[in-house]
Amino acid sequence: MGTVAVYPGSFDPVTLGHMDIIRRGAELFDHLIVAVATNPAKRSFFPDEERVQMLSELTASLKKVEVNRFEGLVVHYAKRRGAGAILRGIRTFSDFEYEFPMALTNRAVAPTVETVFVMTSVEYSFISSRLIKEVAVMGGDVSAFIPASVLARLDAALARRASAPAQADGDDDDKVGWQEPEEGAVARPEDEGMR
Repeated sequence: MGTVAVYPGSFDPVTLGHMDIIRRGAELFDHLIVAVATNPAKRSFFPDEERVQMLSELTASLKKVEVNRFEGLVVHYAKRRGAGAILRGIRTFSDFEYEFPMALTNRAVAPTVETVFVMTSVEYSFISSRLIKEVAVMGGDVSAFIPASVLARLDAALARRASAPAQADGDDDDKVGWQEPEEGAVARPEDEGMR
C-alpha cells in the first residue's frame, strides 16, 4: 500500500490476535505505528509504559514497526504522525458495527486519513483482552492466547495481587489496576482485543 499507518489500541494485555494484525499490517504498509492508547480516566491492568515495553519487545524483529503511545483522538495522532491510514482488526460483525461509524467520523474529521479493516485470522477470532483478564483473574489458563513474555508479566501481576493485603471494603481489584466492568456496562470493542 505504500503508506504509514497507525494501529491503535489499549493492548491490555497484548494478545496473539494483536500480534497477528501487527505482522500483517507490517506487510501491508511501509511503516506501521502501534499506538498504545493512554486514557487517564480508565484504569488499565498494565500501566501505559509497561504495555509500550511489552509491544516494543514483541515487535523488535519487525523493522517496519514502531511502538508509541498517544492520548486523544486517534485521527489527530495519525495526522500528527503523517499517517495516511488507521489499521483496525475486525473479529465479528459486532466489531464492524462499532468500527464503521467511527471510521466515517474519522473521515469527516480528517478526510486524508483512511481506515483499513483487516479480518482477524480465524484462530484468534474469539480472543479479547477483556476475556483474557477475566479468565486469568479467575485462575484460568490463558497461555494459548497471549505471547509467553506477556503471560510471565500477567502471572507476576496476579501474584502481586494475591499477596497484597485485602482492602477494607473487600474490593481487591485495585491491586493490579484492573476493575471488573460494572453490572450492565457495555464493553467497548477498542478495550477488547485485536483492533
